[in-house]
Amino acid sequence: MALNLFSRKRATRPAASGMGRGAGYVPAGETALPDDPLKRALQQGRLGLLLHVPDDAADPRQSEAMRRRAAQQFDERFGMVPEGLASITTSVQDQPGAPEVDHEIEAFLLARHAVTNEDYQFFVDDGGYDQLELWPEDIWPHLVGFKDHSGAAGPRFWRKGRHDKRLARHPVVGVNYYEAAAYSEWAGLCLPTSPQWQMAASWRVRSEAAADRRYPWGDALDLERCNIWAAGHARTLPVNACPSGAAPNGVLQLIGNVWEWTRSDFDCVDDQGRRVIGEMPMKCIRGGAFDTYFPWQAVSAFQSGLTLLTRAHNVGFRCASNIVDEC
Repeated sequence: MALNLFSRKRATRPAASGMGRGAGYVPAGETALPDDPLKRALQQGRLGLLLHVPDDAADPRQSEAMRRRAAQQFDERFGMVPEGLASITTSVQDQPGAPEVDHEIEAFLLARHAVTNEDYQFFVDDGGYDQLELWPEDIWPHLVGFKDHSGAAGPRFWRKGRHDKRLARHPVVGVNYYEAAAYSEWAGLCLPTSPQWQMAASWRVRSEAAADRRYPWGDALDLERCNIWAAGHARTLPVNACPSGAAPNGVLQLIGNVWEWTRSDFDCVDDQGRRVIGEMPMKCIRGGAFDTYFPWQAVSAFQSGLTLLTRAHNVGFRCASNIVDEC
């Protein structure tokens, strides 16, 4: 199912980078990193990795200090999503009365914002595309195609392996499912499942008053709280934009700005109950983007699917972490 079914282009299409056409490109500079591997991992944002550093990996006191600092940054960068319920529509027609499957969601942690260009630069600079253990073996032949505009390893819309520094705090786009999953594993984290994502956006906590929210902030569309087509921005915004649209736990931009990869397969049926099967496997994407034209597609319950190798201009991702078990 092509994502352009859910977007509408203006007569003058904004550049994929999020800046206007002809705005040029200002490559991000190199970032100095400490030699100490634990301090370097902390600066790179590899928080999940640091929380599970074995005591014998370095000086025990240093390891414990790094774990404490990683835990502090977890508190700052992640929001707790309580246990609850998510009812996932199994039909391509997301209408009242459509068949649903209920999912019990255990409490987990979800990043307060999508992974940014600045965040992803650390992965690229660390040789993430050359670390084969981060990638499924059957994807290795495809890695040569995960290139930017200049032919360097990196997101589709970068150049020479560098992001545009003016977009440092914008969500990274032009990455496929495997790139999103590889970054997450490199950071010691994971992608959320589709039910987890919906639980975070709908806030259907387990209580007598449990009810789905249409949006993270409530049930009424408010264009001040999200970046979709009707808001008129026509490009991505920084990941701290639209703060009034946050979920109760402070997680931002679950609706709008960019669609977000999940690790769940996209599995649905048509109006006659027949399973929809594409030419290639697909993963669920959630939340809508800056160019999502139909508001009903930018709600907590709506899901769509993309083939795993798609590197779209309006799809990014955010990381999650399980509380009890590692991802």
